[in-house]
Amino acid sequence: MKQSEIAKLASIEDKHWWFRERRALIASFIADIPAGRALDIGAAAGGNTRTLQQEGWESVALEYDDSAVELARARGLDVVQGDARDLPFEADEFDAVVAYDVLEHIVEHDVVVAEIARVVRPGGKVFIAVPADPALWSAHDEAVGHVRRYTRESLMALFHRPEFTLDLVKSWNVLLRPAIRLARRDSEGSDIEPMAAPVNAALGAVIRLERHLPLGRRRGVSLLLNATVCRPSVTAPGDTVDQRP
Repeated sequence: MKQSEIAKLASIEDKHWWFRERRALIASFIADIPAGRALDIGAAAGGNTRTLQQEGWESVALEYDDSAVELARARGLDVVQGDARDLPFEADEFDAVVAYDVLEHIVEHDVVVAEIARVVRPGGKVFIAVPADPALWSAHDEAVGHVRRYTRESLMALFHRPEFTLDLVKSWNVLLRPAIRLARRDSEGSDIEPMAAPVNAALGAVIRLERHLPLGRRRGVSLLLNATVCRPSVTAPGDTVDQRP
């Protein structure tokens, strides 16, 4: 991601409806898991890292970009600069990994997934978010450095490895998909921008509504995947995935 986009993200993530709901999702996913040591890959300014800390986790932020490392450190976070394709950590070092909006930036995303499997202990959890639906490709994707958008099938295939059991795969940001598609159709850059407080509040109310609606199988702007590291066990063909919204 360009340094200018990282700076914009850092300036708005505390209040912006998108980032606030992403942090709420992470908090809900870890609510019933005993707190341990977590790695936040692609932490940027550290919003998700701080959420993990607030929930009682010992959290490490990993960032590749110099400016993002500086921003996160300025916020008092434990930041390691490194490449997600070659994580600078020992095997089984973490109880959980969060990689929200990371894989789509990296050509060798399969290498990143293998590294995640290596550093998470057996029984540990993995939480992934990626942009969905190649039909939504726009100038926004180019501006923020995406190399792909995912389908449900392509994301599941990426994690179809003996090291993982899939716990959840679902769409997110379904209700706002038509509006976002329309807005991005003629856009010339990213939509990481400040917005008027009433608009931000209204969009936040819509996205929170999704928590209570069975929309996980419909097309959304993003896909969420939760998995458990199960090595050395092998996931049997035909294992079912919890598709509950």
